[in-house]
Amino acid sequence: MTQENKVFVNNKLMRCGYTTGTCATAASKAAAKMLFSRVPLTTVKITVPRGQTLTLEIECITIENESVTCAVRKDGGDDIDATHGTLIFSTVLLRDDGKIVIDGGKGVGRITRKGLDQPVGNAAINHVPRNMIYEALESVGKENDHNSGFTAIIEVPEGEKIAKRTFNPNLGIIGGISILGTSGIVEPMSEVALIETIRTEMKMHVAEGAQYLIVVPGNYGKDFLEEMDFIGKDSAIKCSNFVGEALDCALELGVKGLLLVGNLGKLVKIAGGIMNTHSRNADARMEILAANSILAGADINSVKEILGCVTTDDALDVINEAGLMKPTMDLIAEKIQNSMEHRTGGKMLVGTVVFSSKYGKLCESANVTDLRERLRQ
Repeated sequence: MTQENKVFVNNKLMRCGYTTGTCATAASKAAAKMLFSRVPLTTVKITVPRGQTLTLEIECITIENESVTCAVRKDGGDDIDATHGTLIFSTVLLRDDGKIVIDGGKGVGRITRKGLDQPVGNAAINHVPRNMIYEALESVGKENDHNSGFTAIIEVPEGEKIAKRTFNPNLGIIGGISILGTSGIVEPMSEVALIETIRTEMKMHVAEGAQYLIVVPGNYGKDFLEEMDFIGKDSAIKCSNFVGEALDCALELGVKGLLLVGNLGKLVKIAGGIMNTHSRNADARMEILAANSILAGADINSVKEILGCVTTDDALDVINEAGLMKPTMDLIAEKIQNSMEHRTGGKMLVGTVVFSSKYGKLCESANVTDLRERLRQ
């Protein structure tokens, strides 16, 4: 980039990068320019939606009679993801019908399910990158008095392999990665991008007719659903630490009900109204367990032991030895449901199932039976 773009994240100064959409745009613009000049370019300037002008290096140039192919290497900055360092190629050809056509080739996924940014059958090039590429090609055409149009084919040679490490298989995007980006810039540790992934997966399920969803924080929840042979287990949506935002997205999309299934280590925080479960935001696991064990009848010695525990399984050992597992966990389930209802304003049927790696299923809230039946239907 022309200048080091940095942001503070978790008290650290971290370098921003640029999106796959920015790379595809820069490669397309450079290829179009070389179609007319027939001279290789080393760099190209583009302005991203955020308003910044970037100068990106051009690699792997092939100039042929009717087309030019070149690439830009993805730089994720200090937010290293599956696509960091990947070459994003564009092959540009002239047209004679006045249209600008943008499509994906090798390593760019194809949409197979409804509810995503593009219609079924389209290349997984989201609308913002498509607009960026379109405007870049249009500007090159005007510079060269060419109004007969272009075709741009975006390719990522290693895209199919990389896609296995992304959410694309879960979203019904086959054959490669997606060309993404809303601002053109990748911010390190971007929570916005993670939340948008949750929204996208929910939107896909809703588009396919789902009115009730299962949400899990991560793989532990998925594994538990598999072990329990739970109805709807194959369509469970991962929300990571963003339980509150997942509820917001579901409400926004008109979902009628949501079942949250997760390990006590994460979900106990929800019982205390902590809707982002990352440890940097809050902990309070032992305090919440201790307070609810008191309500269930625990004595002061048990409470002191719980407060001295490091893991929730250790705390469960204390609660179990006191003979208070069921009443304590029932209180936890009730309070998780209350927190979820508060977040959604009572506009959606919500419930929770809580488990631990040591003790298995611990509790479920009052609405779970109803949610199970609705998920079955």
